[in-house]
Amino acid sequence: MLKPFNEIPAADRVIVALDCDAVEAKRLAGLLSGKAKWLKVGMTLYYAEGPSIVKAFKELGFNVFLDLKFHDIPHQVEGAAASAVASGADMITMHASGGVAMMQAAQRGVQRVCDETGREMPATLGITVLTSMDEPTLKRIGVERAMEEQVGALALLAKEAGISGVVASPMEARMLRDLLGPEAYIVTPGVRPAGSAKGDQSRVATPDQAFAAGVSHIVVGRPITQAEDPAAAFEAIAASLS
Repeated sequence: MLKPFNEIPAADRVIVALDCDAVEAKRLAGLLSGKAKWLKVGMTLYYAEGPSIVKAFKELGFNVFLDLKFHDIPHQVEGAAASAVASGADMITMHASGGVAMMQAAQRGVQRVCDETGREMPATLGITVLTSMDEPTLKRIGVERAMEEQVGALALLAKEAGISGVVASPMEARMLRDLLGPEAYIVTPGVRPAGSAKGDQSRVATPDQAFAAGVSHIVVGRPITQAEDPAAAFEAIAASLS
């Protein structure tokens, strides 16, 4: 049973994205230990290190958001989701565009591991539209819906599949909260403190704007990991939310 996100302290709803190599990731984890609750492991780090990097962060006391964005036939995604949870992941992702059957298969894989091991259910999230994309990009891949309409349609598929929530930009968060209800997890990358560079993100907001719009968790990478003092940068963001 997932803990309702609104019962979690604000600072524990900030996920630090470690999109770097293992040496740097472990250095950053050491600096953030005792301050941040969540670390994000994406493709760059996981494909280099495998499940051992998840185990290493779990042993340091972190929750791990394993962001591998599964998208394949249901049988493959069921196995991938099971393996991800068996590695210790507390939050996983899949593309909602893979469809309801694929997302339901992922949930089955997660549930099977939890039943076998007795561990708590992790959060299962459907990726709606990547925060690097804008409407012209959608049109180039054949999506004629407006951005908000496309995000909402994919979010409803995730809701139908019975997974925990979605990943979307903070620009769609208020609409998604109304659409998915008060308990859904809405996790938003594309979050930048005021004055920070946008990087390769197209749809961004500040941390306090994202929380005000109803997100459950925000993902922050370079504004923390590339700061001169990553721990201080994290604490400044956390303080702005509490």
